[in-house]
Amino acid sequence: MILILDDLTPEKLRPRLERLFDISAQKIRAIEKSWDASRGAPVITVRGVYTARAWTEWTEGFLYGSALLQYDATDDGWFLQYGRHNTIDRMAPHVTHMGVHDHGFNNVSTYGNLLRLATENRLSVSDFEIRSYALALKASGAVQAARWTMLRDGRGYIYSFNGPHSLFADTIRSLRSLALAHRLGHVLMGENDRHISLLDRLVHHADVTAEFSVYYGEGRDLYDVRGRVAHESLFNVNDASYRCPSTQQGYSPFTTWTRALAWVICGYAEELE
Repeated sequence: MILILDDLTPEKLRPRLERLFDISAQKIRAIEKSWDASRGAPVITVRGVYTARAWTEWTEGFLYGSALLQYDATDDGWFLQYGRHNTIDRMAPHVTHMGVHDHGFNNVSTYGNLLRLATENRLSVSDFEIRSYALALKASGAVQAARWTMLRDGRGYIYSFNGPHSLFADTIRSLRSLALAHRLGHVLMGENDRHISLLDRLVHHADVTAEFSVYYGEGRDLYDVRGRVAHESLFNVNDASYRCPSTQQGYSPFTTWTRALAWVICGYAEELE
């Protein structure tokens, strides 16, 4: 249940926001001092200490993107330098990463924030650097959109790192990479120079996710409780038919994985924006 407080204002939230960014600054600096980037990205903690797990490096963009947001909120130049330098130095492989469904996490968090800050005149960089950020976002959106499974009705979805049969609820938040690339005027070029609309693929993926991953209390099955979200939806790629819900990290396919629910609530709002 979400409790709506109509009397909240940004000013009332100021003390908590200042506390948030005080703590955030400490955490970002602590990770910068302790983490060896050659190990990859800090994905999870083991006994309270970050460690890398190589299913994907889906959190590396958070390392540098959070620093850019810290600069945006506080004007502390150290965080801008840390986020900008590491984005330029380390994030290029993520732009052309063909094997994952999480381009929004890595590339929008870094190149996207840098482009926004530049266009808002929050940092002074050359026109060439600004164009480089835009190019990274264009490429990222096209690469993400190319990871595509087509369904019988002409719709489709960006498939997860598990393979073409797998739709993750998480991916709704990576549609930002398609949205930004589309708004920058980009398309995905297919066979015979076919122009594939990134906006169309965004809408189709969002539609398929809403139909199969989100439940509405309409008697779809015994577990159809309004608001339930399945982490993963499985499809038969031979005939493009839906098979069943699944999960990789949730309690079971027939419960709500609360992070998937959060992805969906946040992700659709982002796409509307």
